[in-house]
Amino acid sequence: MDDSPIGIWLIGAKGGVASTAILGLAALKRGLIGPTGLVSQLPQFQHLQLAGWDRFVVGGHEIRQAPLVDEVARIAGQSRIELAKVVEQCRPELEEVDRRIRPGTTIGVGKTIAALADMDIPRNETPRQAVERLGRDVAEFVRAEKIGRLVVVNVSSTEPPADVSRLPSTWAELERLLEDKQCPLPASSLYAICALKSGHSFINFTPSLGDAPAAIDELARLRRACHYGCDGKTGETLIKSVLAPMFARRNLQVLSWVGHNIFGNMDGRVLDDPANKRAKVASKDHLVHEILGYKPNTLVSIEYLPDLGDWKTAWDHVHFAGFLGVPMTLQFTWQGSDSVLAAPLVLDLVRLTEFAHRRGHVGQMPFLAGFFKSPYGATEHCFDRQFETLEQWASDCETASGH
Repeated sequence: MDDSPIGIWLIGAKGGVASTAILGLAALKRGLIGPTGLVSQLPQFQHLQLAGWDRFVVGGHEIRQAPLVDEVARIAGQSRIELAKVVEQCRPELEEVDRRIRPGTTIGVGKTIAALADMDIPRNETPRQAVERLGRDVAEFVRAEKIGRLVVVNVSSTEPPADVSRLPSTWAELERLLEDKQCPLPASSLYAICALKSGHSFINFTPSLGDAPAAIDELARLRRACHYGCDGKTGETLIKSVLAPMFARRNLQVLSWVGHNIFGNMDGRVLDDPANKRAKVASKDHLVHEILGYKPNTLVSIEYLPDLGDWKTAWDHVHFAGFLGVPMTLQFTWQGSDSVLAAPLVLDLVRLTEFAHRRGHVGQMPFLAGFFKSPYGATEHCFDRQFETLEQWASDCETASGH
């Protein structure tokens, strides 16, 4: 294994998830925190030659100009956890990362996200011009930091659902659309194209369109790059993927499953827009149907309450029928810091993706399905089985290495 630096390029680099991931990485490098929450630190993955945390270098794109240190401190304050000492100890790393963050794009992000953007974000680019500008930023980062491999991760705010009805299925056709300002591809897909065209890996941690189109998958395979998504599975949906199989395997009929989510961070502010909310609800709502094999009545609601900050609460009510048709209920409450739940998964995905790319993997990475609410091409949504797939992949890698 070579020892060249490994790049992490974050889209939405000053958002809650990115800021927390950057702080967490800096704290790991300094030995200030332990491995709790990091899947890649589990014993069953220790035989893999995963890169050490000290090898990762961070940069990114962002549409807001606030200093990264301030954003990290704000998220820590919203989380109501005492991180001031850690933030101060990691200040040099945070300031260094801040200098590597470049202006992003607002093409196709919807009016709510666009309204958050600073005035210096280019507004009149064609999609091709945006891809080329973003690509120059990434290339300069790779050159300046002597990056060996790069993983681009989209952790930006959720875009409204994109109209993909007229998207061509081949990369050659899709590339021609980039000249048209009416091209239906949103920013998340332009970032994916930017990364994959240069052979870098891409992870879509959001429900936005990103790298989902078949033509973009073709681009990845042409450039021998890795990619996967979408929508990180961190809270309520994670619990669903554990509990729904219980009902299925005990032959208990779920009559209805209602989930009510409230939170107050930047993501919640964006999802307060009905257009953006539609994409998130669709990603959260399909899983119960997929696991049970039938469609009970389901409802997912997401509400923005600014006073809650980064803390998210989900109340779920499951109405089900048991033996003799007797109706029963299960209710649970899930509370957690949204960004703190997501950030370690971002670091895990970067680490595992870099390893897969280093080993020559090309295209989608279905062994990472357990990290996502809506994993591309997945037919299995039970968390335990998805995790077994990840473990089997790790075991196969060990066997192929002759260990």
